[in-house]
Amino acid sequence: MTSPHRILSVIFALGLGLGAAAAGPLLRPVVVELYTSQGCSSCPPADAILGKLADQPGVIAISLPITYWDMLGWKDTLASDANTRRQKSYAAAMGHGGIYTPQVIVDGVADVVGSRAAGIDMAIAQRRAQIADALARAAELRTVQGESLEAGGERTEIPAALTVRSGAMGSAPAGADPLVPVAVSETPQEMHIDIAGIPAETNATIWMFHLRSVVSVKVGAGENAGHTITYRNVAGDVKAVGVYKGKALTLTLPRAAMAGLPHDGVAVVVQKGGYGHVIGAAYVSRPDYYAAQ
Repeated sequence: MTSPHRILSVIFALGLGLGAAAAGPLLRPVVVELYTSQGCSSCPPADAILGKLADQPGVIAISLPITYWDMLGWKDTLASDANTRRQKSYAAAMGHGGIYTPQVIVDGVADVVGSRAAGIDMAIAQRRAQIADALARAAELRTVQGESLEAGGERTEIPAALTVRSGAMGSAPAGADPLVPVAVSETPQEMHIDIAGIPAETNATIWMFHLRSVVSVKVGAGENAGHTITYRNVAGDVKAVGVYKGKALTLTLPRAAMAGLPHDGVAVVVQKGGYGHVIGAAYVSRPDYYAAQ
């Protein structure tokens, strides 16, 4: 197994430190989704944890308020049926018997109770280590290639795509996840999502989340009555915008399609199947088509 020190040294030898421009597509952010509710008395600590993660480099933290606790006397003002369906789909994909709050899903791989900060941090660290290990292995292959050429030997075949080994992550199935670079850019008229190609065919869904970076709500009834709760990166909308089969593609979305939807950030997540492992992700803050609340 490659040591952590070896991984870090290889990353920086490649010029892929956290401040490098190339770090975006390769050292991709880990996606952390929190399923929460204003009607859930155990959720505010999890909301606070997600708030801290939202400020952490290398993490795309998303709050997804659900609807099924509205029956407890307070209708969640941020919840949507789409968020509830997404959580239920994760339960089906992971083979769980039910859903709960607060629940955190890390990169489509790990399921953690949302109020357990140590468990969430560990899941994020494990996923980052898998990505870093993929980079280190790729760098070692490049080194072998260079040494072979210097010695006049035959060229070593270098895979064009990196893979993330995921078998060590709790209940994650064995195998390797592609590491797919995703870039988001915009013009005054439209938004572009560029996704790099990989050698192997895959089947993934491209999700777009429209996010409100900070929302404070005073809860008027139910289990959190009288409390003001601050939410970070609240999903006001989540929808599938395309399918990724492994070939490079660019999606162009008109900004007119986003009119009337309050948000100041967009996350794009490429996910195996639909609710499987995340293989690519990007985030853009305050896009040019921002719609005022």
